[in-house]
Amino acid sequence: MLKRLRINKKKFGGRDASGQVSVRHQGGGNKQFLRLIDFKRDKALPGKVVAIEYDPNRTCDIALIQYPDGDKRYILAPEGLAVGMVVETGAKARLSVGSSLPLSAIPMGTLVHNVELTPGRGGQIARGAGVAVTVGAAEGDFIQMKLPSGEVRRIHHTARATVGQVGNVGWKDEVVGKAGRNRHRGIRPSVRGVAMNPRSHPHGGGEGRSGIGMSTPKTYAGRPAVGKTRRPKKYSNKYIVQRRKK
Repeated sequence: MLKRLRINKKKFGGRDASGQVSVRHQGGGNKQFLRLIDFKRDKALPGKVVAIEYDPNRTCDIALIQYPDGDKRYILAPEGLAVGMVVETGAKARLSVGSSLPLSAIPMGTLVHNVELTPGRGGQIARGAGVAVTVGAAEGDFIQMKLPSGEVRRIHHTARATVGQVGNVGWKDEVVGKAGRNRHRGIRPSVRGVAMNPRSHPHGGGEGRSGIGMSTPKTYAGRPAVGKTRRPKKYSNKYIVQRRKK
């Protein structure tokens, strides 16, 4: 791990600026460094893969790329990328694993990851282990992209994507093995609502093993846990061609 490509990761234990717990089940965990990942891929030089490294902050591995001018950067390591291989960037780059191209230069049916939503902003979609987006048909200035969830979304043809599927595909099959390993990751235990008392959770109380005692399940704060969520409307909703499969 290069010292100049890392920063200290500050822990907040799931608390917001007022000190209140806003995300439960977070706290503790081992100290970690944040690796600075090049999501923009704006270096227009061919780079050589000099190392594949583990990153505790994400589910996939990362690759250290060295450029001819001496610059080094981390990128997400796609499946099939190995030490000694060369990755390229730009509209005329080779269509090989790890190369970053505009969507207009990528053939239909190609699997890509680290896809930009806004051109020049850096990859925001498909960055987790084993994930890939399928390039679809062109529609004017936009390209239809099929996401892992089944959602089909239009993205501008100048936005960049990296060829290949994100590596570490077997991440989901990994068995944690013991509770202590989750504590090392900063994940605290979660308790079922029905096992609590009425003061701690709407599902609590009752004699013996009882149900939730209400028609609609509630969150710990008393809000409905099923049905309409509190997800706000987003500016990019108009670009969704087909919603994700339920």
